[in-house]
Amino acid sequence: MAKRTKAGRVKVFLAFLLLFGPALLLILISTRGCEHKFKTLDDYGAAVNYSFTDASGKKYTSKDFEGEVVIVTTLQETCPDSCAVSFWHIDQSIYQHIRKNKRKKLKQVRIISFATDGQGKPITDLSTIESALKDNVEGYDPSIWLLAAGDVKSVYDFKNNGESLIKKDSTYFGGESFQELILLLDKQNHLRMVLSGKTEGMIRRMKEHIALLQKQYDKDASKKSK
Repeated sequence: MAKRTKAGRVKVFLAFLLLFGPALLLILISTRGCEHKFKTLDDYGAAVNYSFTDASGKKYTSKDFEGEVVIVTTLQETCPDSCAVSFWHIDQSIYQHIRKNKRKKLKQVRIISFATDGQGKPITDLSTIESALKDNVEGYDPSIWLLAAGDVKSVYDFKNNGESLIKKDSTYFGGESFQELILLLDKQNHLRMVLSGKTEGMIRRMKEHIALLQKQYDKDASKKSK
């Protein structure tokens, strides 16, 4: 009886190896000495050393965000919810993701939205846009999503391969291209990605690029700890 039981166990073990052996081998190979590969974002150079005043009157400079990832957008006083960028999708795809994960890997990610008059000029009274954020954004936290009064145009003053982010054309909201763009700045205040903020698809892509940048930082930190 004992021999039969032992033989039965051997058969079960052999069947297990036949079914799952190849998969186990792949897992073993993938976890031993194989470095995970993923896309690394391009570096388009340093942004200006910007400064601004938030809705509470506190002054900031770019140095206050050293070591943090920053997403830069514009918001318009005339229609903060639907003008140059898709306010709702930025909230749902990016802000809520940051807010819900701020105690984990995304604790060093901020959104800075520069307020404009719709024509690309900065405004100093942030009360209208601040009210819109408080009324429409679940769990609005001004330490994560900062409203900014400052020289917004200079922040977008980038040129690459002969192309500028600042263009004038009637096809853009308010005639200014930069008002429709979202910038991704890394921990050293370098531009790593720029995408349109008008559509859900582009905003989701920006969220993906934020994740890629975070993976790069995690990879670098892992190498330093070894």
